[in-house]
Order: sequence, then C-alpha cells, then structure tokens
Amino acid sequence: MRATREFLRSAGLPGGDPDAPATSRKRFPDGSQYRVEIPSVEGPDVLEAVLAEAAARRVVVHRVSQGSGGMLLTDGELRAMAVTAVDAAVELSLFARPVAAWDTSALSTAPGGGPVAAQARGTEQLVHALEDVRRTAEAGIRSVLITDLGVLSVASRMREAGELPAGMRFKISVQMGLANPASIRIAEDLGADSYNVPTDFTLPQLAAVRAATDLPLDVYVEAPDDMGGFVRHYEIAEIVRVAAPVYVKFGLRNAPNIYPSGLHLTPTAVALGRERVRRARIGLDLLHRYAPDAVASTLPAEGLAVPVR
Repeated sequence: MRATREFLRSAGLPGGDPDAPATSRKRFPDGSQYRVEIPSVEGPDVLEAVLAEAAARRVVVHRVSQGSGGMLLTDGELRAMAVTAVDAAVELSLFARPVAAWDTSALSTAPGGGPVAAQARGTEQLVHALEDVRRTAEAGIRSVLITDLGVLSVASRMREAGELPAGMRFKISVQMGLANPASIRIAEDLGADSYNVPTDFTLPQLAAVRAATDLPLDVYVEAPDDMGGFVRHYEIAEIVRVAAPVYVKFGLRNAPNIYPSGLHLTPTAVALGRERVRRARIGLDLLHRYAPDAVASTLPAEGLAVPVR
C-alpha cells in the first residue's frame, strides 16, 4: 500500500488516518476554535424558544439550522426567522428542499435506495431545490443546507454570477454522505463553505479530513437516533482540539423525527429545541472542564452568515 499512500500525499491528502491526531492550528476568521450549532429549529416559534433557552442557560449559540426547508415556511415566517436571527447576530441555515425522499421516488424508500434519498431527482427537482435557495435568499437569509453535489455546483455558479448574493453560504448536510478527505475536498472545490462529517467519525478520521481541507467542520456531538444516536460529550474537548475550526453540533438522541415539520408539531419541536440547548450546556461544561483554554467565538462573529434585513 506504500505507493498508494505516497500518491495520496503527493496530491496534498493524508496517506492514512493518523495514530496520534495532531492539534489543529486552523481557526475561524476571528481566531476562535469552535462555535455552537443547534439543529432542527423548525420555524419562528422554535427559534425564539431556542434563543430564550440559550440566554437562560448562558449558552452562546452561533448557528441554528433547520431541516424542513424554506419551502415549508410562508413568506412571513421566512422573514420573521430572518429578523429574529439578525437581532441575535446568529447564522440561520435553512435546508434546500425538496430531495428524492420527499418526491415520488420509489428507489429512495427501497432497502437499497438510501444513497439517493438526499439527492435532487431529475432536472425538475434540481430546479426546485435551486428555487428554494433563491427564495430563501430573497427573504434575507444567507445560509442554506445542501445535500446534492449538483445543487451545490450550480448554486455556487449562481453565486459567482450574481444570481445569488455574494454573501450566501453553502453548509453541507451530513446527508451528503461524503466520508473521506478526497471526497470532502471535492465539495470544497465546488463551493462548500462548511462540511458536516459523518456522525461516526473517529478522532483520527476527523484529523485526516482536517489535514485535507480548510473548511469549518460541523460535528454532531450528539446525533439523532436515525444518524447513529451517539452521545459524545466527553469527546468534545478532543474534537475541538483536532478538528478546529469546528461547529459543535447538538442533536438529540431518543427524539422523534419531525421532518417535515409544521404547526401540528410545533409544541414537540419547541420542547426538543429547548432540550438541545440544555444538552449544549452540559457539553460546554465538560469542554470547559477538560479544555479550559479552548476559544469560542463571541457574538457578533466574523464569518457568520447572519441574515440581512
């Protein structure tokens, strides 16, 4: 295997996952190592609840993300979320929907069809996903979650051409599924602005990806049940050391899947959002215990894709 490992190194990629993961010297633009993300913030009520809980628990939340997509929010709800995020100086990232699993795709629901579930299916769905990005941007939101390489590629070209705002940021979802340094570098080359690595990555695997890319990495330190259900709070200090700059992402185990969300699920979504913030308080307490010198961004933070009014 020596020749292959040497070829990888000649291409600027790690030749293997390191036995002793190095400390990352890379940082966010403000010099910090980590930021906090709360996912599944499914609408204005959930966003307000998450920010209120964060204030009560003294958790600095830098980014909130959402999974149901701009397509399931009214024009008024999009603007309301944007204004709330502006006032809080936090990044708001909405999913670019639809994808195959929300379409009439039989393959995406078949036992062997999992890899296509998060892909844009056919040209029409590619158009629909890009329209969702465009509509989200028109509401003042400057960050979208993308799962499909084609959507990423075209959206990046749209940004370059002025069809999307220059400040639009493309946050790659864990559902894209790229799982090695060479693949993740492709996403970076296509215009990704951060990458959510697989939830089960080990510290050596995180270190290998960090060596290959300058992208901020989004790392679930607690993963939803349908993404493994891992609770990795005691690893947060090492994850920050190895993967910086990193978004420490607090999902929630033993919680229902609420996608696609709506008013019928708002009370549940609010309760889940509040508990995610509580979990963040637990995780940050452990981070401060084991890595008291780890540096977080303060708000407002350089490089956050905060909406515009």
